Amino acid sequence: MNTVLAGPVRPTPGAVSPSRPAALARVEGGFWAERRRINAEVSLADGPKRLEAAGNLANFRAAALLRTEGGAVPGAVSAGFAGDFQFQDSDVYKWLEAACWQLADSPDGELAAELSAEVEAVVGLVTAAQREDGYLQTYYQLGGGEPWTELGWGHELYCAGHLMQAAVAHHRATGSDRLLEAARRLADHIDSVFGPGKQVDTVCGHPEVETALVELYRTTSERRYLDLARHFIDRRGHGTLSSGADRGHDRDPGPEFWQDHTPVREATEVAGHAVRQLYLLAGAADLAAETGDPELRTAVERLWLDMAATKTYLTGAVGSRHGWEAFGDAHELPADRAYAETCAAIASIHFSWRMALLTGEARYSDLVERTLFNGFLAGAGLDGHTWLYVNPLHRRSRSHERPGDQTAHRTPWFRCACCPPNVMRLLASLPHYIATTGDDGLHLHQYATGVYGGDGLTVRVTTDYPWDGPVTVAVEEATVTGPKTLALRVPAWCTRYTLTLNGAVVEGRAESGWLRLTRSFVRGDTVRLELAMPARLTVAGPRVDAVRGCAAIERGPLVYCLEQTDQRGGLDPDGVVLDPGEPLTVDWQPGLLGGVSTVSGVGRLLAADERAGWPYRPLGTQAPQATAGVELTAVPYYAWANREAGGMRVWLPLAAPLRLP
Repeated sequence: MNTVLAGPVRPTPGAVSPSRPAALARVEGGFWAERRRINAEVSLADGPKRLEAAGNLANFRAAALLRTEGGAVPGAVSAGFAGDFQFQDSDVYKWLEAACWQLADSPDGELAAELSAEVEAVVGLVTAAQREDGYLQTYYQLGGGEPWTELGWGHELYCAGHLMQAAVAHHRATGSDRLLEAARRLADHIDSVFGPGKQVDTVCGHPEVETALVELYRTTSERRYLDLARHFIDRRGHGTLSSGADRGHDRDPGPEFWQDHTPVREATEVAGHAVRQLYLLAGAADLAAETGDPELRTAVERLWLDMAATKTYLTGAVGSRHGWEAFGDAHELPADRAYAETCAAIASIHFSWRMALLTGEARYSDLVERTLFNGFLAGAGLDGHTWLYVNPLHRRSRSHERPGDQTAHRTPWFRCACCPPNVMRLLASLPHYIATTGDDGLHLHQYATGVYGGDGLTVRVTTDYPWDGPVTVAVEEATVTGPKTLALRVPAWCTRYTLTLNGAVVEGRAESGWLRLTRSFVRGDTVRLELAMPARLTVAGPRVDAVRGCAAIERGPLVYCLEQTDQRGGLDPDGVVLDPGEPLTVDWQPGLLGGVSTVSGVGRLLAADERAGWPYRPLGTQAPQATAGVELTAVPYYAWANREAGGMRVWLPLAAPLRLP
């Protein structure tokens, strides 16, 4: 593995980013190692079979055959294109990217050999399907219409972006230019078509190509790609997609849906389709880093704060509306109707990580952590075979939802399969979100057992995080003479911690979320950070009206939930209220859900209401509650929906003080 070249985000030496992903990043044990093992051995291995069954790979074969025969065939889509969506090529590209990051991480062994063979076979399909002029989108090549004529819904640039990211991953993992050359040919074709005075002067309905073009520039040093990314970012927001639905569509979601209502530099809030918005902002953050554009940096800081402060769920998930998969209004965060698409959580992580690199501020990594452990990870089944598209924070025991793409039921694959390969690529590249290096040393943003380093300082991290608070950081290599800084993030949830160096307590408090040790490190120096991790109750701000009067259980970075299957007698979580005056207890359950810490508390049953038939009562009267307490058992939210179906709640109504006679 060439650790210097690996990883999905690599700012150039001239970028203004104070931090860069650590050159050496290897997860070797603990929580994330197990999740990544399942991703590699099960999910990634299953990917080609799923893509074959869904017809994605057949579309590339058909496009390659058509290319050898010449021209498109009228009506070929109905006869030859498999699937319901123009953007199905992107599922192949995301799987390719994921597989390449996995190969970069673990290049040896039988599993790697099988995966490498699959990768090169798929790369061969992709390159064979590409037209001579560089264009590549199988839907349109198989007769779906003229290229670049339905920019709102066609997803051509979206798919192109995912191809570019897969090509970067393939190049950085293998050193091969085979797929990178295809990506460059497509980027050059796009550059010849889009821009002032050219064939097309609008943008894609689904942002994604912007961040991909920046990374392609970082990989090739071709300035035209950076300029093209700037063009797409600055062109959006001028209403070019909002005059009506494209040919063949009767839908017009309005300009906010695809962020075409206000230029990025002027926008004051995140709006519209959540994934589209955050992919766009990830690209804008990349562009700000490479150009040093202060106006653009101010804009992405402003929009990130709006997202975090007013439109993010406790789990880190975003996107509260099923309609158009969109952000809602400020503080519109219903638990039971949360859409919270898995891809939106991934997009949030991409955006926040780029902001952490751009600014060096710990708050962005705080949100990365919260989203990784909760809103993102819930989207992947514990078995590696099943997935959630949406991630509500409340499911009723008698839900009338039928299993399908956009319901809270784990599914082996989706008709619109954007989420599974997206999860795969984030888990495969996860080590590169853990540590950074810069002028002021090595920063540990996340905690996972492994080895991290660069610029003359390498450390080994050992921890049982997120189940336990101690994090041991041992210096394995210190090749630079003179002082160096080792910085450890103190999570925003943590209120008590201790830090020792070679057994001696280090005094001082974290500054802006970072504990910094500056010294001339030597091999064997050992830093130990102990994060107090009691179970706690969390309440939402009063403007989050959907969960007023409720509390959620958290411990460390994990959000917890009540699942019906864990309650005595199959008690419905909707039939209890939580007693906040009773203590919360933590128990390690090695045989439950792959090994988890449960949190137990005391609730009170909601007794039958004598006014049955009418769910309202005069102000000042108390809803009937049973006086006897009942034990409630909470499990980590990420692990829900992996057993029998039933009710689930994150936000628990609080018991009113009992009025005893």
